[in-house]
Amino acid sequence: MGSTVLSLRIDGELLDRLRSHAAKRGMSVQDYVVRTLIREDFDERFKTAVDETERFYGPESAGPAGPTEPAEPTEPAGDHVRPSAGIA
Repeated sequence: MGSTVLSLRIDGELLDRLRSHAAKRGMSVQDYVVRTLIREDFDERFKTAVDETERFYGPESAGPAGPTEPAEPTEPAGDHVRPSAGIA
């Protein structure tokens, strides 16, 4: 994969903020901007993949047969902690 030049005209105040953010991470402004764009692109592609999966399989809260009631516990309540306790 090759590289291409992208020239931007940005406000001086924004450039100062970018310099500050980049310096905190020990990066150049160019590297900081490129990494930010890559992260944003990944987030967008990930969200698209999740949306397509939900369209294919349906919403997360409903399985193939729709929402179900929680199963009744088969063991008596006591000092036992179910592995799924506290996990939604």
